[in-house]
Amino acid sequence: MKFTELGLNESLLKAIKEQGYTEPTPIQAQAIPVVIEGRDVLAAAQTGTGKTAGFTLPLLERLSETKPHMKKKQIRVLVLTPTRELAAQVADSIATYGKYMSYKSMVIFGGVGINPQFAAIKKGVDIVIATPGRLLDIASQDGIDFSAVETLVLDEADRMLDMGFINDIKKLMAMMPKKKQTLLFSATFSKEIKALASGLLKDPVLVEVARENSTAGKISQVVYPVDKSRKRELLAQLIKANDWKQVLVFTRTKHGANKVCKQLEEYSGIKAAAIHGNKSQGARTKALADFKEGRVRVLVATDIAARGIDIDQLPHVVNFELPNVPEDYVHRIGRTGRAGMKGEAVSLVCIDEHDLLKAIERFTKSNIKKVDLEAFRPDPSIEAEPIQNGRGGGKRGGGQRNGNRNASGNGSRNNTKSNNRNKKPAKNKPANNKPENDKTPTEKKRKPRNPHAEKIGSNLQAKLDKLDKKSNNNNRRK
Repeated sequence: MKFTELGLNESLLKAIKEQGYTEPTPIQAQAIPVVIEGRDVLAAAQTGTGKTAGFTLPLLERLSETKPHMKKKQIRVLVLTPTRELAAQVADSIATYGKYMSYKSMVIFGGVGINPQFAAIKKGVDIVIATPGRLLDIASQDGIDFSAVETLVLDEADRMLDMGFINDIKKLMAMMPKKKQTLLFSATFSKEIKALASGLLKDPVLVEVARENSTAGKISQVVYPVDKSRKRELLAQLIKANDWKQVLVFTRTKHGANKVCKQLEEYSGIKAAAIHGNKSQGARTKALADFKEGRVRVLVATDIAARGIDIDQLPHVVNFELPNVPEDYVHRIGRTGRAGMKGEAVSLVCIDEHDLLKAIERFTKSNIKKVDLEAFRPDPSIEAEPIQNGRGGGKRGGGQRNGNRNASGNGSRNNTKSNNRNKKPAKNKPANNKPENDKTPTEKKRKPRNPHAEKIGSNLQAKLDKLDKKSNNNNRRK
């Protein structure tokens, strides 16, 4: 199939051709036609498969078909993303493919001044790409009008749910018209996403181009067992011995990212930069730009960057520390092996992380190759120590309000315990473990249930059952 067969206009086809593309990826071939039709979509595809273009191209096509009269502060398309980096990536995609079209778009996220964002919206914008927290701040000050929204996109929807955005999303949804197109795109297709879809989507088209929770086929994966204290030494050895020019390294915590970056430069003479939630937006942008341009050899990141870094032909990803949540492993290594290219994912695993590795292998339904390097063979006398639960990476992407999960590695666990010891439970009241800042007015007084919700849910469930049955039949044939 060619892009010319998907119903895109000449302006879009010209921009696509300039990028050197002629054939759509599977996710694009399936999603673009149904999005142009105006259907709701629930799409799941591993990172690096062209998912972003899978919704930006048809959205631009739909914008070109009509030119409604817009009032001040109204927008037509809203794309919500979990992180600033991913918002910027989507904005770049829209700018690239829409360069020959007449429209206005903007990015909204925290970490930068809010007044210029107010001013830009007042001038008139067709497409807004935003992180939920900052957008809700603007909406609460009457800075944006959602009444004319035609299409809502939740990009990396599972990550937004996990990062605690669900309440912000519900508040934003309440400001939008009920009659609109809704698209959920995600790299994983979890039960939680399916449950969310049953409440938001109307008779959605299911698009799934890879085995659930799978990793890209062209990514070679390897595990090196090593003691925790020797990880930095092994990382430097791998980079120098293999002459790696561009390496993305993941740690669980912000402090860990800074430490690895500093040690690589001081002890190994390897130019490195760190990117995480405590860095200013300017510093994050500069670090990413330096990495892309080759001025920095190693970029050390927390999981906040896992879904926002889009680098063509990135050859190497290293898990300096395994993530606590298996889904994050898929997103981390998905930064390499993009668009059909080959990539290498390396994990440095100490005895503390053996359970995490087993969980990842169960989740991805694979056995990752283990390579025992004699010079770095782990000391068998070392006993495993518990790893703090939760994701590292700091604040929620885009400078939003505090989420319902504490960031690991910053003493949050100890602070929580200390606070709990100082608080006495109220008498005659049931225990409530939910953070106070998550108790919203909408939760206290719920609106009457949508009479169509059960029908929507049952329709979706029937499609999901059909999908699961098809997947089981395929597995039997294999």
